[in-house]
Parts: sequence; C-alpha cells; structure tokens
Amino acid sequence: MWMCTFSRRALPALQRSTSAMVCRPLRAWRGPGRAASPPPSRLTWMPLRGQHTLGSAPLPLARHSVRNVRALHEERMMEVEWEDGGHSLYPFTWLRDNCPCPLCTLDSAQARKLLMLDLDVHVGVNAVEVTNDNKVSVSWPDRHASVFDAEWLKKRCFSAAARRALKEELFLNERYHWDSELRVPAADYRDVLRDDKAALDWLSALRRVGVVHLKGAPAERGAVARLAERIGYLRLTFYGHTWQVQDKFMANNVAYTSGKLSLHTDYPALHFAPGVQLLHCISDAEEGGESEMVDGFHAAELLQREDPEAFGTLTSALVDFTDTGTDYCDFMLQSKKSVIEVDADGRVVRINFNNATRDSVLDLPVHQVQPFYRALRAFVDILSRPENMVTYGLTPGNMLTFDNWRLLHSRRSYRSRPDRPRHLEGAYLDWDEVMSRLRILRRSVHGNV
Repeated sequence: MWMCTFSRRALPALQRSTSAMVCRPLRAWRGPGRAASPPPSRLTWMPLRGQHTLGSAPLPLARHSVRNVRALHEERMMEVEWEDGGHSLYPFTWLRDNCPCPLCTLDSAQARKLLMLDLDVHVGVNAVEVTNDNKVSVSWPDRHASVFDAEWLKKRCFSAAARRALKEELFLNERYHWDSELRVPAADYRDVLRDDKAALDWLSALRRVGVVHLKGAPAERGAVARLAERIGYLRLTFYGHTWQVQDKFMANNVAYTSGKLSLHTDYPALHFAPGVQLLHCISDAEEGGESEMVDGFHAAELLQREDPEAFGTLTSALVDFTDTGTDYCDFMLQSKKSVIEVDADGRVVRINFNNATRDSVLDLPVHQVQPFYRALRAFVDILSRPENMVTYGLTPGNMLTFDNWRLLHSRRSYRSRPDRPRHLEGAYLDWDEVMSRLRILRRSVHGNV
C-alpha cells in the first residue's frame, strides 16, 4: 500500500517545524489517475483520483537523560547538561514558581497552589543535583526542596527551537495552504463518532487543511449536534444551537434565501466569531446550490506578495460589521475587526469578511476610504480567482466541517424541488473546544507523549 507524499513526509517534517514547506499551496497533492485499494487510515482525499491518506502521526518519543547540573549563581540560572551533549538553562525564579511538590501544586488539577505574593522573584538556590532516578533536585534557601522530572524540564527548555516545537505540539499552528487542486479530506461520519483514531485524524486534518468532508451521516436533523457532542458542546449564537439553511419567507439572513452568496466568513459581527462550522445536507437542490470555498490564508499570502500596500491596509483598518434581527432571541450586533488579522509575528491568523453584514458605518478618516476600498477589492479579486477556488456539492447525508477563521465559502443560486426544499442544518464549535478534544484524543491514541 502506497502512501501519498503528504502522509510519508509532510507530517513528520511538520513535527520538525519545517515552516517553509507548509507555506506552499497543495498544488502537488495529486495522485496517479488510477484507483487504489482503500488505505489503512479511514481519512481519504476527495474527489478520488486514486486514494490518499492523511493520518495523525504520533509525536516522536524521546527519553532524555541528565548528565550533569550546576547552579550559575551570578546569572541566577540552573544549567542542565544532557547525555546527548545539549545544554539548557532554567532561571531560578521560574523553577521555584513551578515547584511540583504538593505544597506548591495541586496535582489532581495540574494547577499551581503557590501564590504570586509568596514567590520571591529574586530567589537564589542552595544546591542542585541529579538524583539516582534521573531527576533534578533543587534546594532553596528557606529549606524548601523541588524535584523536577527530566522529560518535563527538557520539554520546557527556553531555547528558540524548543519553544517553537512545544508551541507547535500544543497548538498545531502550521497550515497547509491550498488552491483549486485541493482534494478535500474525507472521513466516515460513523467512524468519527465511535473511533478515537478516526476522530483524531479528522480533527488533525481540520486544523492543518481547514476542511474535511464527512460522509454517511443520516439525512435528518440532529447529526451536527451528535458530532458536536463528540467534541464537547455546541456554540450557541443568536440563530440557536443549530440553524436551518432554507429559503424562508421574510428571511432574517441572506443565507436563508435561494440567491447567490458571495465568499464570506460567518459571523464577523461577533467579536469572537465561531471557529469551526458544521454544515450537513438533509435535502439538496433540484438545480444549483453548489458551494465554493477558498483558503483565506493562501489568498492573504498572495495579496501580501502581490500588493503589500493593500495587505497593510486590510491588516490595520478596523471595519464595522453589524447584524440585526430576531431568531433564537432578538439581537443587534456591532463589531470592529480588521479583514485580515495577524499576530505579533505578522502571521495571518484569521479572516473576517462578510459583505452582507459589512456595515455602512466606516470608521476611517475620509482620506483613507478610497484606499480601503481599493485594498478590499484587490483581496476579493484574489479570492475569486478560479485557480484558488474549490467547488463542491453536498448530497443528503454528507457534512462539511471547516475552519471559519480561515476559509471563505460561497453558494450559487438554486432552485428547490417543489415537494422537497433544499435543507442544510448548520452548527458552530469554537477552536478552544476542538483543540481540547484533539489533545485528549492524541493522548488516548498515542499515549502521554
């Protein structure tokens, strides 16, 4: 059984934080034009031109032994020399702050009991030594003692490489950028509900790629709620715990019509927009209704490269979004957000754009209005390029799960069957709950690594 290049190389490479690779679009993810027998992993790529697999690779196991420790009193740090020849430095204050003894830590909650007011931020040490069982012992001036596990210390090394690796392990921030040649990862809905490995593969792909197609759900209401229970709980919004996408009389949202929807993220009118969207097809349209999606991070990267001025405008200007109406209860929302959000390192972390709910209020100096419109149009032009867009149609029982902070999605106009209107049921999750479940599943499947 062959594995695609992504499975054999990309995941292990990602664990080594090779960020250069993940910034390339997934144009190379094309398999041979022949069918293959079903892979061991339940997660595959769609549409099928040969089967591909994407598994959640286990984190590399490593056991680190301490060769020597010494106190650097002038620098107020402890130096650990590892058997592999590496060295790590740990400030005395940080060690005292993280003492794992029962007086300082509530082990059952993995929470600190030591109060900040009781921490001497200029503390020194009396002695440091390696114990017979490969732990590090620290004696403090007040006769308190702390014993640290070697693996625990190694994982929390303050070197740039160690911090980068731990951040990636905890948050899976690296993404696979893609264009129109993406094959949407697909998994079986029932497998995800009952099998931890299948659920872990689903969530890992959802985080890395931004979208996963689940097949085999019952074509009835309630499937999104059952999937959400696999994670934790649904995100309640003003449209309810779940919401029904249908052509409705006096619609309180443009999605509840049969017309074309432009590329958008959901709910930028909320200051904390939902992180993940679940969209389940119960009844499809007689004609039309196909959906389109674009990797917003890939598009933002293209904008930054092709039009840095526009990128700077959309990352700095705060745009007003609004949403007013009645559904689960009445609402009148207002928020201010940049269309492209970046973190302290300039890395794109979120896209906020919904033309339907972009307010007429534009809180900018008048001389910045035209540059803003020029920048927004430049971004929308990139988003709308056919080479950046994936088109798909959902049939009854199929469900699309995707990253609402990253993907923009749209819908073509449609016509329903007279006796069976088009009906999708949707729901939201937040990334905090999704990442929590992903970490728990990773521990369940791969052990406490």
